[in-house]
Amino acid sequence: MTRLSHLNAKGEAHMVDVSEKDVTSRTAVAEGFIAMRPETLALVSTGEAKKGDVLATARIAGIMAAKKTHELIPLCHPLAISKAAIEFTQTSDPAGIRVVATVKVTGQTGVEMEALTAASVACLTIYDMLKAADKGMTISGLRLLEKSGGRSGTFRAEDAKE
Repeated sequence: MTRLSHLNAKGEAHMVDVSEKDVTSRTAVAEGFIAMRPETLALVSTGEAKKGDVLATARIAGIMAAKKTHELIPLCHPLAISKAAIEFTQTSDPAGIRVVATVKVTGQTGVEMEALTAASVACLTIYDMLKAADKGMTISGLRLLEKSGGRSGTFRAEDAKE
């Protein structure tokens, strides 16, 4: 079994010392999906949601979340993020929105948690913006699609969509 890097020799949680790691370009891409009724999705498509532009608000929330990940996840390092982008794909079957977050940094540690946090907060913001119309929305499929850079190299989920 692989030793967990956030546990010291005594099994205590600690922040990983990255001071000896090389500074490299690192990228992570994560996704999530929020399912909703077709009528709710139509509010997004037509721009008729009562709280305003759902996707613009969710995009900004996702970007902000990537930048604040270290404040939310206790053992994450604060990072000088060079890119945080959120993309949305509306689907009719099932009705919902696929959220893809891409985060980049040049640094000594990866940005997987930042990408996952960005995707999840963007999904949560969509829920918040539309909950008056559809409290039954569900968020699922939050996962890392790919990452590159750093000592562990490249990872790509086998079934990751292009």
